[in-house]
Formats: sequence, structure tokens, C-alpha cells
Amino acid sequence: MSATQKKLLISNKKWKYNAKNKVYYQVGLKYGTKTKSTYESMGIYVPASYVNAKSNGDKTYTLTLNTKNKVKGYTSKTAPMVMPVNAPGYAAQAAPTGYDSSTAKFTKAGFIYVEAGFRGLNNTDKSNGSSPWGVTDMKAAIRTLHLNANRLAGDTSRIFTFGMSGGGAESAVVGATGNSRGYTKYLKKIVAPMATASGKHTRDNVDGAMAWCPITSLDTANEAYEWNMGQYSNSGTRKSGTWTKALSNDMAKNFAQYINKIGLKDENGKTLTLKKSKTGIYTSGSYEKYLKKEIETSLNNFLKDTTFPYKASNSMTAGMNISGSNTSGTTGAAKSGTKPSGKLPSGSKSGKSTGTKPSGNMPGGSSSSTSNKTYKTAKAYIKSLNKNGTWVKYNAKKNTATITSVKAFIKNSKEASKDVGAFDGLNRQETENGLFATSGSSTNHFDSTMSKLINNNSSKYSKLKNYKSSYGKAFKSDLKKTDAEGSTMQERLNLYSPLYYLSSYYKGYNTSNVAKYWRIRTGIDQTDTALTTETNLKLALQQNKQVKSVNFATVWGEGHTTAERSGNYLTNFIKWVNKSVK
Repeated sequence: MSATQKKLLISNKKWKYNAKNKVYYQVGLKYGTKTKSTYESMGIYVPASYVNAKSNGDKTYTLTLNTKNKVKGYTSKTAPMVMPVNAPGYAAQAAPTGYDSSTAKFTKAGFIYVEAGFRGLNNTDKSNGSSPWGVTDMKAAIRTLHLNANRLAGDTSRIFTFGMSGGGAESAVVGATGNSRGYTKYLKKIVAPMATASGKHTRDNVDGAMAWCPITSLDTANEAYEWNMGQYSNSGTRKSGTWTKALSNDMAKNFAQYINKIGLKDENGKTLTLKKSKTGIYTSGSYEKYLKKEIETSLNNFLKDTTFPYKASNSMTAGMNISGSNTSGTTGAAKSGTKPSGKLPSGSKSGKSTGTKPSGNMPGGSSSSTSNKTYKTAKAYIKSLNKNGTWVKYNAKKNTATITSVKAFIKNSKEASKDVGAFDGLNRQETENGLFATSGSSTNHFDSTMSKLINNNSSKYSKLKNYKSSYGKAFKSDLKKTDAEGSTMQERLNLYSPLYYLSSYYKGYNTSNVAKYWRIRTGIDQTDTALTTETNLKLALQQNKQVKSVNFATVWGEGHTTAERSGNYLTNFIKWVNKSVK
């Protein structure tokens, strides 16, 4: 056994006990021998029924596994392990320092709760908190669980991650990048356990990933935002006559070209594509029709789920702690980027929801309600949607609705609220710019498509308002930078892009062990990212042969939150895990 393995073995003589919830736990467990930040340790919380305990006389206990007792049908050998990813805006998740009462919801369900601290964008050392360190730390924690598999209660082949926004993105990345060699040099940097005591490779793949409103697919997210939303806006940085409006249109065209190359297929195996159109930018084709169908499905699910009279509220919940914990993670704005300059487009909601939220919003967050209205009937609700012109058609007999177009939905419910360069800001001002920090640069450009468009079309853009030649130079300069481990911007972007591993369009396809089970929920009204983000993730997962199940829904009337069609988001997550493993 190596010195690294010995240092990372978990002692079964140092467990503490919470009598109220009947849980044994340890915190401060390291998952690398050269970790430096206070974030890099984890806590493990185990239902008392899974162990036999002997008091050490100093408020600690020595545990042995009890393989006979059951909790909700699970034993100490079969219990799933769940890991929260509380990273709004790709923030760090603080390591737990004691018993966390929010874990009770999970331990009472028979789960082993593993709360791994990890680095993120609120680290003091910005480059040490950028990509791919957050996911690297989680992978190191998972490998340490495998190293200690025989010592711990719980089944390490049944690990599930769950997160929202930036945390939802990182949960998806963990789910897509299992055992990817791209992370090896980063894992070795912190000296994570790469092998078990018997010499077998440790693993960092998970069985399932839950993502609410994942801010992901950053390699195409800027272009997707302009195709799905930006092309319908004519204010702010998209005002007619500005160079950024021309850039927005070119980005929209580029996204259409990307869709025509990636080979996404619908549930019937039909390849989805976009075509040039008389109005709008590539707003024709099977991909556009598929998005229209997704929007209609969301609305019809709402009509099916809702009992009228229905009370709607215009609200947004942000900065939420995914586990309900008050001891981990960072509260504050969960938005992925900054607000647009100037006035918001007319009717913009900036991610706000127009429906009532499911019960159980995350503690530690903030919510605001700006208006409330009760609709007596579904017909009255549909009428309110059509107040600025008819775009929703309702069949009262069947209680179903259709919409006239994707454009109509965007104009009425999801107008762009971010500047051009929604994730890679022209002044490096977006949260995601910090995700690609390097030594000496806390924010960097990372989008090679934007760089090519800006530099190749400089003669066109220079004739329009607000253009500066420095923008193109800045992109070129930043994209040449490497991190401390020698990785290029593109390589780091690949490590944080689930589709790079899921779709045969990319070189990363089939180079990782992908999670079998996926659950994705998003608020359809959120303007934090395009509707294409979660839709493309779903489509790529459905095509991937390693994936067994994709449980997906865009929730009508909800914004950037833990959107659910009904019920409590954590209860629904627990039910999904149970269904996946049993």
C-alpha cells in the first residue's frame, strides 16, 4: 500500500454521532495529500442502522458494518450515495465542519450523504478556483470513496450528484466525464488516490446526475443565446446599427451551422437540422419544429398539472443551497452572468418565473414576489398570455394548447436579458470568464467561435457603432493562454462540456464512462441560458448508448430555480434515485 493510500484511508475509530437524527458522521476527510485550500475535504453521514457502534469514551465511536439492518429497503451494502453540488455561479462549496441537519432528509431515505467541499470562483486564488478544479475536487472525493469502499457503508457503484445552475452544470460534467484521462494530471497535482490498496484503478464515474437549470455547453452557449433569443431583440447591445447586433446575427448563423453538423436526433431517430428562412435567422427546419414541440409540451403539462382557480406569482429564487444546508456552499446570486447594459428589453423577466413554485425552496436563498394574480379558468390564463396578441391557441374540450412559433414564445416569455457575449463578455465581465482564469488573469475569453467571427469580420464591424479593434486582439491573446498544468483554453473548455463526451460529433466521444441515469429540470422562462442548452443535453444523452434513462422536463412558468412540475424538488430527487437503483 502506497503512502498516499495510507494517508487517505478513513479511520473507523473517529466517528461522531448525532442522536436526534441517529446519524454517524465524520468531517475533515481529505481526498488528496497535496490539497491546500480549506475547501478540499469532505464529510460523510451514515444512518445508524447500517453500523454497529462502540463508544471510545471521548464522544467518538468505532464502527463496524451491520449488513442485516435495512433502511427503506437498503442495507449497508446497497445504500446509494448522494453528493450535493452547491455551486451557484460556479462558486466553491465549503467543506462541512460538523453535523449538518439538512442531511436528515437523505439519511432517513436510507442514503449515504457525502458532502465534498470543492474549489470555485470565490476562491482567493482565482486561477486555482477556475476550471477544471471544481470538478477535479469532486472526482478526487469520489475516488477516495472507492479507496475506502470496504470500510464504508454505501454502494460506490450507486453515486448520484445533484445541483442547480452552475452546480447543475458541474453535476452534468461529473456525470459525463467519468474516468476521463483529461483530468488525470489535475488529480495527480493534488495527489488524489489513483489506485486501491489491491492495485486496481480507482474510479470517478457516477451512476446518476441530477441537474436543475444547468448553465452548460459553454462551447456553443454564446451562439445558442443569439440564435434562440438574441435575434429577436433590438435594444441594448442588439440595437440596430451597432456592431454587436451584426455580431449577434453572425453568431446565430454559426449556431445553425453547428446544429446541422452535430447530428442530434429526435426520439424517432430523425436527424434535426435548421434551414434558411425568409424571416429570422435559420428559423425553419426540423430542429426549430422540435423546440416548438418542447414549448407546447411544457405548456400542456402545466395545463394538465394545474387545478384552477390558479394563483400565479412573478418571482425568482436564486442563490439557493442545493442540500438545504446552512454550513456549505455560497449563498448569493445564482445567476450565471451580469445583467445587460442599458435598459432591459421590454417585457424582460431576467430569469423570473411567472408561476407558483414547487414547495420546499432552498434555504439560504432569496425570493421576491412582484405581482400575484388568480386565474379562475384555463381559458382565462391563456387569455392573459395573449394580451399582446394571439400566439397561444387553446382547445378547451381537450384542455390542450399550441403556439404559433418559437419566436412568439421568446417575445412573450423569454426575451434576451444578457449582452451579446452572454457567457463570454466582450469586456470579460461575465461569470464564465472567471471560469477560465490563468495565473495573472482572473478573467479570460474562451469562445473561439466569437474570436473568429470578430477577427474575420472586422472590416464589416468597424463600420458600425461602438466597434473597437481591441476586442478582436483580446480574444486572440486570451485563447493562446495555458493554465499552470499546460492545458489550452480549448482543452479546459472540453473538460467542462458534457456534449464533448456524449456526442459522436466531438473527439471526446466514448473516452469516458457516462452516468446511466439522468434527471434534468429547467424553468422554461429563465433567460440565464437558451432553451437549446438543456434540450441539446437531453438529445445527446438519449443518443448515447451508455445512458439507460433520461428523465427530462422544462417547467412552464418557472425561471432560474429548482423547477419541478409539482412537489418538493428534493423529495422528487430522492424518488428518482430510488427508482433508478431498484
